[in-house]
Amino acid sequence: MSSRWGLRFLGLGYLTLLLLIPLAMIFYKTFEDGIGPPLDAVTSPDGLHALKLSLLMVAISVPLNTIFGVGCALLLVRHKTKLNPGIDAVINLPFAVSPVVIGLSLYLLYGVGGWFSFIGEEGLKIVFAVPGMVLASIFVSLPFVVRETVPVLQEIGTDQERAASTLGANGWQTFWKITLPSIRWGVAYGIVLTTARVLGEFGAVTIVSGSISGQTQTLPLFVEKQYANFNSTGAYGASLVLALLALITLFAMNLLKRKEDA
Repeated sequence: MSSRWGLRFLGLGYLTLLLLIPLAMIFYKTFEDGIGPPLDAVTSPDGLHALKLSLLMVAISVPLNTIFGVGCALLLVRHKTKLNPGIDAVINLPFAVSPVVIGLSLYLLYGVGGWFSFIGEEGLKIVFAVPGMVLASIFVSLPFVVRETVPVLQEIGTDQERAASTLGANGWQTFWKITLPSIRWGVAYGIVLTTARVLGEFGAVTIVSGSISGQTQTLPLFVEKQYANFNSTGAYGASLVLALLALITLFAMNLLKRKEDA
Protein backbone atom coordinates (compact mmCIF):
# COMPACT_ATOMS: atom_id res chain seq x y z
CA MET A 1 0.00 0.00 0.00
CA SER A 2 2.76 2.46 0.97
CA SER A 3 4.74 1.70 -2.19
CA ARG A 4 1.65 2.32 -4.32
CA TRP A 5 1.02 5.71 -2.72
CA GLY A 6 4.70 6.50 -3.02
CA LEU A 7 4.63 5.82 -6.76
CA ARG A 8 1.52 7.97 -7.14
CA PHE A 9 3.14 10.80 -5.20
CA LEU A 10 6.30 10.51 -7.30
CA GLY A 11 4.33 10.53 -10.56
CA LEU A 12 2.14 13.47 -9.58
CA GLY A 13 5.15 15.38 -8.26
CA TYR A 14 7.06 14.79 -11.49
CA LEU A 15 4.12 15.98 -13.60
CA THR A 16 3.59 19.00 -11.33
CA LEU A 17 7.22 20.01 -11.58
CA LEU A 18 7.49 19.63 -15.36
CA LEU A 19 3.99 20.57 -16.54
CA LEU A 20 1.69 22.21 -14.03
CA ILE A 21 4.12 24.70 -12.46
CA PRO A 22 5.42 26.04 -15.83
CA LEU A 23 1.85 26.30 -17.10
CA ALA A 24 0.78 28.15 -13.96
CA MET A 25 3.72 30.53 -14.41
CA ILE A 26 2.57 31.32 -17.95
CA PHE A 27 -0.87 32.24 -16.64
CA TYR A 28 0.65 34.36 -13.87
CA LYS A 29 3.11 36.21 -16.13
CA THR A 30 0.47 36.79 -18.79
CA PHE A 31 -1.91 38.64 -16.49
CA GLU A 32 0.69 40.14 -14.13
CA ASP A 33 0.02 43.64 -15.51
CA GLY A 34 -3.67 43.09 -16.26
CA ILE A 35 -5.57 41.61 -19.15
CA GLY A 36 -5.13 44.57 -21.50
CA PRO A 37 -1.46 44.23 -22.64
CA PRO A 38 -1.58 40.50 -23.54
CA LEU A 39 -4.97 40.92 -25.20
CA ASP A 40 -3.64 43.80 -27.30
CA ALA A 41 -0.63 41.73 -28.36
CA VAL A 42 -2.66 38.67 -29.32
CA THR A 43 -5.31 40.70 -31.17
CA SER A 44 -2.77 42.85 -33.00
CA PRO A 45 -2.67 42.39 -36.81
CA ASP A 46 0.52 40.32 -36.58
CA GLY A 47 -0.83 38.24 -33.70
CA LEU A 48 -4.13 37.47 -35.44
CA HIS A 49 -2.32 36.64 -38.66
CA ALA A 50 -0.01 34.26 -36.77
CA LEU A 51 -3.00 32.52 -35.20
CA LYS A 52 -4.81 32.23 -38.55
CA LEU A 53 -1.68 30.88 -40.22
CA SER A 54 -1.22 28.27 -37.49
CA LEU A 55 -4.82 27.15 -37.96
CA LEU A 56 -4.27 27.09 -41.73
CA MET A 57 -1.29 24.75 -41.23
CA VAL A 58 -3.59 22.45 -39.25
CA ALA A 59 -6.40 22.68 -41.82
CA ILE A 60 -4.07 21.60 -44.65
CA SER A 61 -1.60 19.24 -42.98
CA VAL A 62 -3.94 17.18 -40.79
CA PRO A 63 -6.38 16.01 -43.52
CA LEU A 64 -3.51 15.15 -45.89
CA ASN A 65 -1.64 13.19 -43.22
CA THR A 66 -4.86 11.47 -42.18
CA ILE A 67 -5.54 10.22 -45.70
CA PHE A 68 -1.92 9.17 -46.12
CA GLY A 69 -1.78 7.61 -42.66
CA VAL A 70 -4.85 5.41 -43.13
CA GLY A 71 -3.72 4.33 -46.58
CA CYS A 72 -0.20 3.59 -45.42
CA ALA A 73 -1.45 1.65 -42.38
CA LEU A 74 -3.61 -0.51 -44.66
CA LEU A 75 -0.60 -1.10 -46.89
CA LEU A 76 1.63 -2.14 -43.99
CA VAL A 77 -0.92 -4.44 -42.33
CA ARG A 78 -3.13 -5.78 -45.12
CA HIS A 79 -0.73 -5.88 -48.08
CA LYS A 80 2.62 -7.07 -46.81
CA THR A 81 5.51 -6.95 -49.29
CA LYS A 82 9.29 -6.93 -49.17
CA LEU A 83 9.18 -3.11 -49.35
CA ASN A 84 7.22 -2.76 -46.11
CA PRO A 85 10.26 -2.63 -43.77
CA GLY A 86 11.70 0.19 -45.86
CA ILE A 87 8.38 2.06 -45.90
CA ASP A 88 8.09 1.62 -42.15
CA ALA A 89 11.58 3.02 -41.63
CA VAL A 90 10.86 6.06 -43.79
CA ILE A 91 7.65 6.76 -41.87
CA ASN A 92 9.63 6.76 -38.61
CA LEU A 93 12.18 9.21 -40.04
CA PRO A 94 10.55 12.37 -38.56
CA PHE A 95 10.87 10.78 -35.10
CA ALA A 96 14.61 10.32 -35.56
CA VAL A 97 15.62 13.48 -37.43
CA SER A 98 15.70 16.92 -35.81
CA PRO A 99 13.02 19.31 -37.16
CA VAL A 100 15.77 21.83 -37.91
CA VAL A 101 17.43 19.29 -40.20
CA ILE A 102 14.07 18.72 -41.91
CA GLY A 103 13.69 22.46 -42.51
CA LEU A 104 17.23 22.73 -43.84
CA SER A 105 16.62 19.79 -46.18
CA LEU A 106 13.54 21.48 -47.60
CA TYR A 107 15.51 24.68 -48.08
CA LEU A 108 18.27 22.82 -49.92
CA LEU A 109 15.66 21.20 -52.18
CA TYR A 110 13.45 24.20 -52.94
CA GLY A 111 15.69 27.18 -52.20
CA VAL A 112 17.98 29.04 -54.57
CA GLY A 113 20.20 26.53 -56.34
CA GLY A 114 18.24 23.54 -55.02
CA TRP A 115 17.15 20.53 -57.04
CA PHE A 116 13.58 21.82 -57.30
CA SER A 117 14.34 25.53 -57.41
CA PHE A 118 12.78 25.67 -60.90
CA ILE A 119 9.36 25.47 -59.20
CA GLY A 120 9.96 28.90 -57.71
CA GLU A 121 11.17 30.18 -61.06
CA GLU A 122 7.84 29.10 -62.55
CA GLY A 123 5.98 31.38 -60.12
CA LEU A 124 5.14 29.02 -57.24
CA LYS A 125 7.19 30.18 -54.31
CA ILE A 126 8.00 27.40 -51.84
CA VAL A 127 10.67 28.65 -49.45
CA PHE A 128 9.77 31.69 -47.29
CA ALA A 129 6.12 31.16 -48.21
CA VAL A 130 3.12 29.16 -47.03
CA PRO A 131 3.74 26.09 -49.30
CA GLY A 132 7.15 25.49 -47.69
CA MET A 133 5.64 25.83 -44.22
CA VAL A 134 2.93 23.32 -45.13
CA LEU A 135 5.54 20.86 -46.41
CA ALA A 136 7.51 21.20 -43.17
CA SER A 137 4.38 20.71 -41.06
CA ILE A 138 3.35 17.64 -43.06
CA PHE A 139 6.79 16.10 -42.75
CA VAL A 140 7.17 16.47 -38.98
CA SER A 141 3.62 15.19 -38.29
CA LEU A 142 3.65 12.37 -40.84
CA PRO A 143 3.92 9.27 -38.58
CA PHE A 144 1.19 9.86 -35.99
CA VAL A 145 -1.93 8.62 -37.80
CA VAL A 146 0.00 5.63 -39.16
CA ARG A 147 1.38 4.69 -35.76
CA GLU A 148 -2.03 4.92 -34.08
CA THR A 149 -3.88 3.03 -36.83
CA VAL A 150 -1.53 0.09 -37.43
CA PRO A 151 -2.02 -1.55 -33.99
CA VAL A 152 -5.81 -1.26 -34.30
CA LEU A 153 -5.78 -2.90 -37.72
CA GLN A 154 -3.63 -5.70 -36.37
CA GLU A 155 -5.97 -6.19 -33.43
CA ILE A 156 -9.26 -6.35 -35.35
CA GLY A 157 -7.92 -8.89 -37.84
CA THR A 158 -9.51 -9.63 -41.19
CA ASP A 159 -12.49 -11.87 -40.31
CA GLN A 160 -15.15 -9.17 -40.78
CA GLU A 161 -13.57 -7.91 -43.98
CA ARG A 162 -13.47 -11.42 -45.43
CA ALA A 163 -17.09 -11.98 -44.46
CA ALA A 164 -18.11 -8.76 -46.22
CA SER A 165 -16.19 -9.80 -49.32
CA THR A 166 -17.85 -13.20 -49.26
CA LEU A 167 -21.27 -11.50 -49.15
CA GLY A 168 -20.42 -9.53 -52.30
CA ALA A 169 -19.05 -6.23 -50.98
CA ASN A 170 -16.35 -4.61 -53.09
CA GLY A 171 -13.17 -3.03 -51.69
CA TRP A 172 -14.61 0.44 -51.11
CA GLN A 173 -17.77 -0.88 -49.48
CA THR A 174 -15.71 -3.06 -47.16
CA PHE A 175 -13.49 -0.13 -46.22
CA TRP A 176 -16.29 2.37 -45.53
CA LYS A 177 -18.67 0.01 -43.74
CA ILE A 178 -16.32 -2.42 -41.99
CA THR A 179 -12.70 -1.26 -41.76
CA LEU A 180 -13.10 2.47 -41.12
CA PRO A 181 -15.71 2.14 -38.34
CA SER A 182 -13.45 -0.41 -36.64
CA ILE A 183 -10.38 1.84 -36.68
CA ARG A 184 -12.13 5.19 -36.19
CA TRP A 185 -10.87 5.78 -32.64
CA GLY A 186 -7.29 4.97 -33.57
CA VAL A 187 -7.53 7.36 -36.52
CA ALA A 188 -9.12 10.05 -34.33
CA TYR A 189 -6.38 9.65 -31.74
CA GLY A 190 -3.75 10.05 -34.48
CA ILE A 191 -5.54 13.17 -35.75
CA VAL A 192 -5.39 14.73 -32.28
CA LEU A 193 -1.66 14.03 -31.99
CA THR A 194 -1.04 15.35 -35.51
CA THR A 195 -2.94 18.54 -34.70
CA ALA A 196 -0.90 19.11 -31.56
CA ARG A 197 2.35 18.53 -33.46
CA VAL A 198 1.48 20.94 -36.25
CA LEU A 199 0.31 23.66 -33.85
CA GLY A 200 3.52 23.57 -31.85
CA GLU A 201 6.05 23.07 -34.66
CA PHE A 202 8.91 25.55 -34.50
CA GLY A 203 12.24 24.23 -35.80
CA ALA A 204 11.40 23.11 -39.35
CA VAL A 205 8.98 25.98 -39.97
CA THR A 206 11.54 28.52 -38.78
CA ILE A 207 14.00 27.50 -41.50
CA VAL A 208 11.59 27.52 -44.44
CA SER A 209 9.40 30.46 -43.42
CA GLY A 210 11.87 33.22 -42.65
CA SER A 211 9.50 34.26 -39.81
CA ILE A 212 8.27 37.35 -41.63
CA SER A 213 5.82 39.25 -39.43
CA GLY A 214 2.33 39.34 -40.89
CA GLN A 215 3.28 36.99 -43.72
CA THR A 216 5.01 33.74 -42.75
CA GLN A 217 4.86 33.80 -38.97
CA THR A 218 2.93 31.10 -37.11
CA LEU A 219 2.02 31.45 -33.45
CA PRO A 220 5.17 29.72 -32.08
CA LEU A 221 7.31 31.98 -34.30
CA PHE A 222 5.29 34.98 -33.09
CA VAL A 223 6.12 34.06 -29.48
CA GLU A 224 9.83 33.83 -30.30
CA LYS A 225 9.82 37.15 -32.17
CA GLN A 226 7.98 38.96 -29.38
CA TYR A 227 10.37 37.62 -26.77
CA ALA A 228 13.40 38.54 -28.89
CA ASN A 229 12.02 42.08 -29.18
CA PHE A 230 11.74 42.29 -25.36
CA ASN A 231 7.93 42.29 -25.51
CA SER A 232 7.51 39.70 -22.78
CA THR A 233 3.82 40.46 -22.35
CA GLY A 234 3.09 39.72 -26.00
CA ALA A 235 5.14 36.52 -25.83
CA TYR A 236 3.33 35.33 -22.71
CA GLY A 237 -0.06 36.20 -24.19
CA ALA A 238 0.60 34.21 -27.37
CA SER A 239 2.07 31.39 -25.27
CA LEU A 240 -1.15 31.31 -23.28
CA VAL A 241 -3.14 30.87 -26.50
CA LEU A 242 -0.88 27.96 -27.46
CA ALA A 243 -1.24 26.51 -23.96
CA LEU A 244 -5.03 26.69 -24.18
CA LEU A 245 -4.98 25.00 -27.57
CA ALA A 246 -2.72 22.32 -26.08
CA LEU A 247 -5.12 21.81 -23.16
CA ILE A 248 -8.04 21.45 -25.57
CA THR A 249 -6.01 18.92 -27.56
CA LEU A 250 -5.11 17.06 -24.35
CA PHE A 251 -8.76 16.96 -23.28
CA ALA A 252 -9.80 15.63 -26.69
CA MET A 253 -7.03 13.03 -26.55
CA ASN A 254 -8.14 11.75 -23.13
CA LEU A 255 -11.78 11.71 -24.22
CA LEU A 256 -10.94 9.67 -27.31
CA LYS A 257 -8.77 7.32 -25.28
CA ARG A 258 -11.63 6.61 -22.89
CA LYS A 259 -13.98 5.89 -25.79
CA GLU A 260 -11.33 3.67 -27.39
CA ASP A 261 -10.87 1.69 -24.16
CA ALA A 262 -14.64 1.35 -23.77
